[in-house]
Amino acid sequence: MSKAITYISYLKIDELLELQKPESSGPEHDEMLFIVIHQTYELWFKQLLHEAKHLQAELEKGNTHTSLATLGRMRTIMKTCVAQVDILETMTPLQFNSFRGFLQSSSGFQSAQFREFEAILGRRDRAGEGAVKSTGMGMAEHLIEGSPARKAVEDAMTRNSLWDSALHYFKKNGHKVPKELLKRDVTKPYEANEELQEVLLKLHKKDHDAAAICERLLDLDEGLQEWRYRHVKMVERTIGRKIGTGGSAGVDYLASTLFRSVFPDLWAIRSRF
Repeated sequence: MSKAITYISYLKIDELLELQKPESSGPEHDEMLFIVIHQTYELWFKQLLHEAKHLQAELEKGNTHTSLATLGRMRTIMKTCVAQVDILETMTPLQFNSFRGFLQSSSGFQSAQFREFEAILGRRDRAGEGAVKSTGMGMAEHLIEGSPARKAVEDAMTRNSLWDSALHYFKKNGHKVPKELLKRDVTKPYEANEELQEVLLKLHKKDHDAAAICERLLDLDEGLQEWRYRHVKMVERTIGRKIGTGGSAGVDYLASTLFRSVFPDLWAIRSRF
């Protein structure tokens, strides 16, 4: 007879609660908060990747209802990620510095899941061609060569971005997306397209479903920018202009990512409505 599933066994609670292992001696009280928050972020990043895969498949099928629902969920997750910064900011700079040295070379820059999410959203930084400012490295260069984490990021940069999937959605729903965009090299960064912007302007006026998809995509874009802003201000508040953990450029690098839009065509048409 199989063992009955319980709340604890189904969610692997015992294993989950064993994953918080402070490195500081004592340990320092606030290190537990730091670990829990960042592990929680990684769980949300995992869910965002799960939702993004589903979203792209539904967009490429031309499915409006499911795509809107999934975009709404992703935007809500992004809001939750932003809200968690409030919890981190209950920790003062002195409290963080009480255990910062124990982090050694670890850095949030090493979050492979967030890098993969950025790649799905269209980021294509590679060493030697638009590599990450202040580091000289591409998006995956800091990850261990041959590791599953690095491969996941590199693979994501070879597939359709979320915007590429949206372009297929527009085409499926009868809009004249320029052929060169549908056949473009998706390993390269997307560049704003004036011909497509004309299509999007007409789409907003005549196709309420497709217009709603566009607005939800902008919600996601805005949510990512909001997350970046709150993150950079939290880091500046905590460590000022110091070099980040792991030798990253800290605030200077984070600030360079602010206001980097994911869907430039959707922003470009705002002033023409």
